[in-house]
Amino acid sequence: MNFSEIPKTELHLHLEGAAPPDFIRRLAAEKGVGMDGVFDADGAYVWSDFVEFLRTYERACEVLKTPEDFGRLVSAVLKEQMVHGVIYTEMFLAPDFCGGGDLVAWKEYLAAMSEAAEASAVEVRFIPTCVRHFGPEQARVSARLSAETAGGLVTGFGMGGDESAHSAADFAYAFDMAREAGLGLTSHAGEVEGPSSVVETMDALKVSRIGHGVRSIEDPALVRRLADEGVVLEVCPGSNIALGIFTDYKAHPIAALRDAGVLLTVSTDDPPYFHTDMSAEYRGLHAALGWKRDDFDAINRAAMNAAFCDEDTKARMLARFNGA
Repeated sequence: MNFSEIPKTELHLHLEGAAPPDFIRRLAAEKGVGMDGVFDADGAYVWSDFVEFLRTYERACEVLKTPEDFGRLVSAVLKEQMVHGVIYTEMFLAPDFCGGGDLVAWKEYLAAMSEAAEASAVEVRFIPTCVRHFGPEQARVSARLSAETAGGLVTGFGMGGDESAHSAADFAYAFDMAREAGLGLTSHAGEVEGPSSVVETMDALKVSRIGHGVRSIEDPALVRRLADEGVVLEVCPGSNIALGIFTDYKAHPIAALRDAGVLLTVSTDDPPYFHTDMSAEYRGLHAALGWKRDDFDAINRAAMNAAFCDEDTKARMLARFNGA
């Protein structure tokens, strides 16, 4: 099976976290920005645990300073995705890194990124996200910017960052603001923290999707609730393995969650940080779990049905998967 040729939908991809290391190094050289401690001797991103991962991530983002930088980044990431058969992608982008909370600047960044996205053969939607460890007040700023630019390629709102910071309820106001603007809602939970974080997120933020959510497997009642309510998990197996949450694909609960009726998708999260890509994810799932083309097409149909895009786009993308 040629895994790169299978058409794919990716719903959980952090734009900044998908930046190819070579791209960041070139940009840093152009700008004269020091990147000491960001890369290892082989040119890969350096980190040893989740906190250090976030620190390296934010250091690498320091080189992304202008709308043009982000437009170039979108082009670089989409070029990489095309190599692995991605036909539809939703990119998480943080307004904190795109204009620092200023609406005029944010619009300039969005314009540059949208131009790059529309020049690609990949169908793209943007999901602005607040950064949890930046706090609830800053999240309101991100939500306001997202709400005021809703429409076009901006179709959702989410939250990433350190899952242990604050409670989900602290961000309810921000998510209410985004909901009122008609944006789809997703939030990280149940990755570093346990199943209670998923419950709190579902109760407080009323999201239709959960980023990761894999530790829900520790609570059978929560697994049943996810299946009953149709909340979709954006699962990133390679990321979970790289962060030490599970040892390998065989130990990962993706198959158990799916067998229990939970709707889920497969994505890469921050691929160069975790030494993965969409082809590698499929290859790992095939080798460990025996998943075949029909399994992948079913996962992709679930992803498109959960995507934050219009029905015409969904229908057009769904036609690419067997059994649609």
